[in-house]
Amino acid sequence: MSSDFPAFALTDEHEALREAIRDLADDKIAPRAAEVDESAEFPWDVFEALAKNDFAAVHIPEAYGGAGADAIATAIVIEEVARACAASSLIPAVNKLGTVPLLLAGSEELKQRYLPPVARGEAMFSYALSETEAGSDAAAMSARAVRDGDRFVLNGAKRWITNAGVSQYYTVMAVTDPSAGAAGISAFVVEKDDPGFSFGAPEHKLGIKGSPTRELYFDNCSIPADRMIGAEGSGFRTALATLDHTRITIAAQAIGIAQGALDYATGYVKERQQFGQAIASFQGVQFMLADMAMKVEAARQLTYAAAAKSERAMHGDRSDDLTFFSSACKCFASDTAMQVTTDAVQLLGGYGYVRDYPVERMMRDAKITQIYEGTNQIQRVVMARQILQ
Repeated sequence: MSSDFPAFALTDEHEALREAIRDLADDKIAPRAAEVDESAEFPWDVFEALAKNDFAAVHIPEAYGGAGADAIATAIVIEEVARACAASSLIPAVNKLGTVPLLLAGSEELKQRYLPPVARGEAMFSYALSETEAGSDAAAMSARAVRDGDRFVLNGAKRWITNAGVSQYYTVMAVTDPSAGAAGISAFVVEKDDPGFSFGAPEHKLGIKGSPTRELYFDNCSIPADRMIGAEGSGFRTALATLDHTRITIAAQAIGIAQGALDYATGYVKERQQFGQAIASFQGVQFMLADMAMKVEAARQLTYAAAAKSERAMHGDRSDDLTFFSSACKCFASDTAMQVTTDAVQLLGGYGYVRDYPVERMMRDAKITQIYEGTNQIQRVVMARQILQ
């Protein structure tokens, strides 16, 4: 037998964290989830509750005023919030997505300027890579950033930007050298109040309605050159490296949604009577529950293993298989979430199909996890390339 230690192990601190965030989610977030979905309004009260308890950006290092949570702990926070409300889980998830480029490549000055306000819960941070004609093919972006003395002038648009309009800060990828392809893309921090920066109308979406998704518009938006993240031309590499770490947060979100649906369906089938007995006594129902629970737990273990690799990579121990594991956990967990929530609706029968019960919301919310931060078809391409290397 191998004497190697396992890839990860949950500590007592991880378990205590889960208990704390679950208590908060049950108390402050779950009771608001249906209303947030119905109104499609950002839940500022949930953000404030998360921020007050240091859960809004738990990943930010202590050096910048954050809690310094590791990648597994961050996944646990996102998972437990998503179990209650998927839209709310995008607060900690997108704060990580927006700030990882700074953690990976930003100057110390940029980190000191932008990470502490996010850690304190005074601001949120979004991420702007996609465009109308540059989704899966992100290197085909057309947004431009042209140097003008000690500034850059941005022009163009970004699409499908999560928490746009409520975030104060944005990591924006733009072309600085059109002749260099992907090597001509650079990354910048743009602030909400920068002149020439504006937002489109909120998208009307199937799910995660409490998290606004909007376009970003740059019309001669002039920003200081020192807001570039890393070296000029390194933006696309930074974007891909970021996604290696943050696909794991989408997996965590998907697990939380699936767990919430499984928990609700399990309680329901114990109570629902047909033919004089609880439907939980029927073998067909038991087989469904067993498959649902098995897949959720498999997704969770794969995700925590990926998170452990992410944590080591953030500290300089770059694992060759982080890319594979992050794609695998995101793909498997999101496919699991879609199947488990659909099965939960089935177990509730007609009740599963109406908004009086939460599983139809969970099914709608689950769908996006198969699409954003790289569609699951793209994840399979990424995994296959890693295998064939």
